Amino acid sequence: MPILTELYLYPIKSCAGIALREATLTAAGLMTEHIYDREWMVVDANGAFMTQREHPRMALITPRIKTETLELRAPGMLRIEIPLGLPDPEDEKTIEVKVWDDVVTAYDCDETTAAWFSNFLGKPCRLVRFHANTKRFASTKWTGGVDAPTLFSDGFPMLVISEASLVDLNDKLKAQGRAALPMNRFRPSIVIGGIEAFDEDHAAAFRVGSAVLKPVKPCPRCPIPSIDPSTGEFGPDPLDILRTYRVDPRVDGGITFGMNTILLEGGDQVLRIGQNVEVSLAFD
Repeated sequence: MPILTELYLYPIKSCAGIALREATLTAAGLMTEHIYDREWMVVDANGAFMTQREHPRMALITPRIKTETLELRAPGMLRIEIPLGLPDPEDEKTIEVKVWDDVVTAYDCDETTAAWFSNFLGKPCRLVRFHANTKRFASTKWTGGVDAPTLFSDGFPMLVISEASLVDLNDKLKAQGRAALPMNRFRPSIVIGGIEAFDEDHAAAFRVGSAVLKPVKPCPRCPIPSIDPSTGEFGPDPLDILRTYRVDPRVDGGITFGMNTILLEGGDQVLRIGQNVEVSLAFD
């Protein structure tokens, strides 16, 4: 029987994730303690989003959820705490920020936080938070016309990967005398055990309790899986192996691993590690 084996939340886009035992499922992605996936984002002086692609040290910024704050730690830095409460409307400072082709309004976090990120990343930058009145949606080209909200993700609210897909990749790496890679290299939201390698590519839906999740787009992989999250440095790179068998014509020949996924039914349900998953396959 397929089951949920791992759940991850990424409070700050492109920083380290948090492994969870349970999470609330929402249309905008996973949520815990009223913190949503990719609710915060680091932007440069022009308001453009920053990621590990150009700034691999972002992998070393580690969040921890506390009662009233999000605590951040990074090597060589004093820890800093970000208030979880939304700013007073009379005091809030906003900024226009860009995520790929989307320009949205965000809360601008304080100067102390901006200095902390700038010092660690070696570049002027700021931390921003998704604005309560902002709307951003995944591409309806891939969702089949469904309005699927997302915050600061690259484009979709959740990424699903099967355990067997990683085992398949690691078997190929080990056959070449290379080290196996952990799942966190690929930054999934949900990991499913008990299905065959890459069954997620062919799934029509995942049903968990009353919730129905629909995979909508194969996830083309950028250089981020090449970054070691324990060191914030590039290497070893799995993309050369993936290129030999994971080129996908559905995304113009991109190298894919995992499926971007949206919620069709059952919002606000709590997902738990060990929960059964019903997988409906839909081969073309």
